[in-house]
Amino acid sequence: MNIFFVCTGNTCRSPMAEAILTAKQLPEVEVRSAGLYAAPAPLSRNAQAVLAQENISFEHMAKSVRPEDVEWATLILTMTSGHNQLLMQGYPEAASKIYTLKEFVDGSRDDVSDPYGGSLSTYQQTYNELKQLIDKLAVKIAE
Repeated sequence: MNIFFVCTGNTCRSPMAEAILTAKQLPEVEVRSAGLYAAPAPLSRNAQAVLAQENISFEHMAKSVRPEDVEWATLILTMTSGHNQLLMQGYPEAASKIYTLKEFVDGSRDDVSDPYGGSLSTYQQTYNELKQLIDKLAVKIAE
């Protein structure tokens, strides 16, 4: 299964989700992330710090969503309903595999909180939120 996480700039939420799921080392699961408005940039300093605190080693450079990523993905998980709508507009042929992360794992219509520009504790809260969601995702895709 190929899982593709998408957010805005690919420096906070989607790469943290990618790192968390990759660290689980699930067999036959490949993970990528990208941003709808990403420019080449490293993982945000606070995201890097939180991942380091959680003993997750992760090298990352932000990248934009590309058609080949959308085609590669079995499942595309966005951080917000806005991301979801933009992807569906840009890639209507992929609509059946695009969900918000919360919608896919627990049916919620809520967005994953955006820590961009926030304090280390804000990033830790987003990490905790993502960790819970990724734990549920891992169970769901193993079924």
